[in-house]
Amino acid sequence: MRSLKTHSVFKIINSYLVDSSQPSNISYMWNFGSLLAFCLIIQILTGVTLAMHYNDSVLEAFNSLEHIMRDVNNGWLIRYLHSNTASAFFFIVYLHIGRGLYYGSYKAPRTLVWTIGTVIFILMMATAFLGYVLPYGQMSLWGATVITNLMSAIPWVGQNIVEFIWGGFSVNNATLNRFYSLHFILPFVLAALALMHLVALHDSAGSGNPLGITGNHDRLPFAPYFIFKDLITIFIFILVLSVFLFFIPNILGDSENFVMANPMQTPPAIVPEWYLLPFYAILRSIPNKLLGVIAMFSAILILLAMPYTDLSRSRGMQFRPLSKAFLLIFVGNFFILMLLGAKHVESPFIEFGQISTVLYFTHYLIIVPLTSLLENSFIELKSKN
Repeated sequence: MRSLKTHSVFKIINSYLVDSSQPSNISYMWNFGSLLAFCLIIQILTGVTLAMHYNDSVLEAFNSLEHIMRDVNNGWLIRYLHSNTASAFFFIVYLHIGRGLYYGSYKAPRTLVWTIGTVIFILMMATAFLGYVLPYGQMSLWGATVITNLMSAIPWVGQNIVEFIWGGFSVNNATLNRFYSLHFILPFVLAALALMHLVALHDSAGSGNPLGITGNHDRLPFAPYFIFKDLITIFIFILVLSVFLFFIPNILGDSENFVMANPMQTPPAIVPEWYLLPFYAILRSIPNKLLGVIAMFSAILILLAMPYTDLSRSRGMQFRPLSKAFLLIFVGNFFILMLLGAKHVESPFIEFGQISTVLYFTHYLIIVPLTSLLENSFIELKSKN
C-alpha cells in the first residue's frame, strides 16, 4: 500500500481513485461520468477488435461486416456490443449534460470542465457519424452524402472542401478510407480529452453536490465509498445493455442499412441515428442551407454560453421553481425535435420544427438570463422582508 503514495505513477492514480475526497451528499446523478468512461473503454476494445477483420473498400466493406457477423468467432457479439454501446454512450451523455444544466455544473470554478465536456460532445458526434458510414449500407452511403454536402454551403470554398473530404466527386473508396482512419484515431483523442476533463475537475473545486453549496466540510474518500457506488450503476448498465444485446440488438438501427450501398438508388427517407435527430431537425427547419448549417452547429456550441447567460446567484435549480419549470419545457422541446428529425420534410412537420428551433435557442439566450434575474429579485425582496 505504501507504493500507492510513493511510486510516481501510482501516486497520481491514488490521488484520483483512492484518496480523492468527494462531497458525502452527491447522488447517483454523479455516476454518469464513470458510466461514460466504461462505455469509452468498451468502444475502444470492441472497435480495435472489429478493425482486425474490417475491409475499408467500397466493394468489400459491407461483405466484411457480414463476415464478422457470420464467420468470426463471437463476431456478432463484438459488433452488436459496439453498435449498442454507441447508443448507450449518447443516452448517458445526454443525461450527464442534463444533470450539469440542472445542478449548474457549468458555473465557475468549473467553467473549464464544462468547456472540455462540450468539445468531447462535438468529437463524439463526429466519431459516431464516421462510424455510421463504415458498414456501407444504403443509409451509410446516403447519410455520408447528405452530411458531407453540408460543407458546400460555405461560400466560395464549400464545394472544394466537400471534394477534398470525398477524395473525388462523390462518396467513394477514398472517402471510406479516410472515414475509417479517423474513426479509429478519434476515440483515443476522446480518451485524452476525457482525462483532461477529469484533471480539470480535480484541480478546480472537485465535484459539486445536489444542494449547490460548498461541500468542503463533509467529504468522504473516493475508495471504497464511491467506487462501490459507481459499481452499482455499472452492473445495472451491463444488465440493461445485455437485454438490448441478446434480445433486440437491431431495434435502434435503420433497416435500410441491411441493404448494400447503391449510389443509383436513393432511400425514401435519409435520417441519421436517433441521437443526432434533434440537431438534424434544426438543420432542416431553416430553408436557407448556410443558415441551417450555422444553426445546427450553434445548437451544440451554445452550451458554451451557459456559464455567461445564467446570472443566478445560486448554483443549480434545486431551489428555483421557475427555472426548473422552464428546464422541463426545454427537455420536452428537445424530445419533440428528436421526433421531428425522423419525419418527412413536409407540412406540418416543417412548421413544428421551426417553432421548436426558436424555442431551443430562446431557452439559452433569453429565458435562462431573464429567469435568473427575476429569481435574484425575488430573493432580494424576501431578504428585505
